[in-house]
Amino acid sequence: MLFRPCIDLRNGCVTQIVGSTLTGDGGGAPLVNFTSTQPSSVYAAMYRRDGLTGGHVIMLGPGNEAAAATALAAYPGGLQVGGGITPENGPYWLEQGAAAVIVTSYVFRDGQVREDRLRAMVEAVGRERLVLDLSCRRRGDCYYVVTDRWQKFTEVAITPATLEYFSRFCAEFLVHGVDVEGKCAGIADDLVRDLGQWSPLATTYAGGVRSLGDLLRVKELGRGRLDATIGSALDIFGGAGITYAEAVAFNQREAGG
Repeated sequence: MLFRPCIDLRNGCVTQIVGSTLTGDGGGAPLVNFTSTQPSSVYAAMYRRDGLTGGHVIMLGPGNEAAAATALAAYPGGLQVGGGITPENGPYWLEQGAAAVIVTSYVFRDGQVREDRLRAMVEAVGRERLVLDLSCRRRGDCYYVVTDRWQKFTEVAITPATLEYFSRFCAEFLVHGVDVEGKCAGIADDLVRDLGQWSPLATTYAGGVRSLGDLLRVKELGRGRLDATIGSALDIFGGAGITYAEAVAFNQREAGG
């Protein structure tokens, strides 16, 4: 298990928000935990220096393309990119240095999976360079994939069969526990447990990690099969729960370094 870094972009700036408060055009402003005065390239270069791989750059809405490209240029081949990815622009982001592209909303329409769109993404970028974002929210007894800035529920529940189906089209999963994401109040234990038991692919969990103890809890509940992203709790994003140095040291211990 490893800590994977992130660079979330809003209005061209590195930011951390409470994901469940992110709405579309015309909605209210999201709850912002942190906005950096440093460019995205500073974070990317830091991740490159410390040998952190598999991190992601997420464009939270329009106006973030330049900042995303700058981050990828600072760490070519070291970061995945997501946010508005389609078969038309996916190859462009790979050319900019992305290790893989992350897609979610494009492959869902009217709450249903569009397999034709999944296949179009695979044809455009290759299965080995495609990550599916299956971020989800709880409804009743199940977690359901949410799209369109995590505001719209699909009819696709996170189940062993669902994960097996999607694994035919991608190399990895990225799963935010949206109900706890950005709140620094602890992880979604049941979701982590399910992903650790069910996922047939490399999977990165994000949401609620607030301390080194929570990182270790992801390792325990996920059976060591999940990686984890930490956002708002990290000191480099204004947090006080865990330092970036602690997260890097965690990776070094996991790697036996």
